[in-house]
Amino acid sequence: MSRRSKQAGAPVVRPVVLGGDAGAYSLARAFHEAYGVRSTVVTIVPTRNVRHSKILDNLVVPGLDDPDVMVATIRDLAARSDVPLMVVTCVDWYVRALAQHRARLEDVAIVPYTRLDLLDRVMDKERFSELCIELGVAHPRTVVRHGGDQVGELGLRFPIIAKPGDNAAWHHVAFRGKRKVHELSNAEDLQWLLTAAGEAGYRGVFIVQEFVPGSDAQMRIMTTFSDQRGYVRTAVGGNVLVEEHTPGTLGNPAAILTGPLPQIEADARRLVEHLGWTGFANFDIKVDPRDGKGYFFELNPRTGRSNYYMTASGVNPAKLWVTEHVLHGNIPVPIRQQVLYRIVPGFLLRRYVKAANDPDVRARLKQVRRVAHPLRYGRDRSLRRDLWVWLSELNQVRKFRQFYPVSEARATAYRESGAPTGAGAPRG
Repeated sequence: MSRRSKQAGAPVVRPVVLGGDAGAYSLARAFHEAYGVRSTVVTIVPTRNVRHSKILDNLVVPGLDDPDVMVATIRDLAARSDVPLMVVTCVDWYVRALAQHRARLEDVAIVPYTRLDLLDRVMDKERFSELCIELGVAHPRTVVRHGGDQVGELGLRFPIIAKPGDNAAWHHVAFRGKRKVHELSNAEDLQWLLTAAGEAGYRGVFIVQEFVPGSDAQMRIMTTFSDQRGYVRTAVGGNVLVEEHTPGTLGNPAAILTGPLPQIEADARRLVEHLGWTGFANFDIKVDPRDGKGYFFELNPRTGRSNYYMTASGVNPAKLWVTEHVLHGNIPVPIRQQVLYRIVPGFLLRRYVKAANDPDVRARLKQVRRVAHPLRYGRDRSLRRDLWVWLSELNQVRKFRQFYPVSEARATAYRESGAPTGAGAPRG
């Protein structure tokens, strides 16, 4: 560590964030909240999430998805910094590239991600399914197909979910109708997806799973942080109240109410400690209303796009990274508070909470004293940025009206309540 970094008031680390979505801004915000430092956010193209920000510098590198360009960019930034460089991201592809090329970076930068072999084991969703079975963690019935395959005999009930098992390869293909996750109602739809993906160049694995019923309100999120010995030091979870539904963001939480999830946390701890995982792991879980079990869909090898729900509740990822990798101190035990994280307007969220018809959630919401929006930061305000954040929030109204109207959420909740259909069904 340089002499300057030891001086009072000097930065302890120089954060470099790869990617320009709301999750990337949230990481830059976490470092600024914890240490008052400016991050360098590196993007392939300029993005509105980081535009006009006073807490970061946006470096646009068009070839950033080339590993050689990524390495060269990081090394160049390190050469111009006199404090330790730490490289973080919310994007799976960058996580794997950083781990794969760690040897080319670790002399100039801290890469706080787990070993490449562990990354490959969990990013391969087929192997993750096998791990869940081995440890007795609830997981949807799953079969595997590859891009270009014939569907054949599935042995699954429709509807199903189909998602790529190789996110890095999926990142590089494009075809009309491509989504992050595909919800399919019959074998013909699955055949279209396999054929279209294969023709576009994706020959990797597709994880095909039975659909776990329930609305967005059945989703849960859990994020763990494991130290370098593989022990979980903290875990933060919450109820997802509503998800995004646009094709490119399908499944990302739009609102989270933090709180304890004992069984889900226990399962998450068992998974990462069995692996010897280090750093952050983020899980998507859905509670099946038929049996009350939390079914684990995947392990994401990084903080999620909605990572600010952790920071707002008192678990700042920047503090955990810096304490372990720069200061080499004891991992702090944070004091948590219940938080409502949201990227949608309050009036819109209330409509979806009402549609879900969950009295427990509605009662808990009334007790919340802190509401957090990842892009609204009191220390990063300007007229242009405030206007864009306000407009982006209002734009969620249009997106939800188009892709997931309240009537659809209400009908899903009503259908799964077991109530009879007909004249008594809710209207409006």
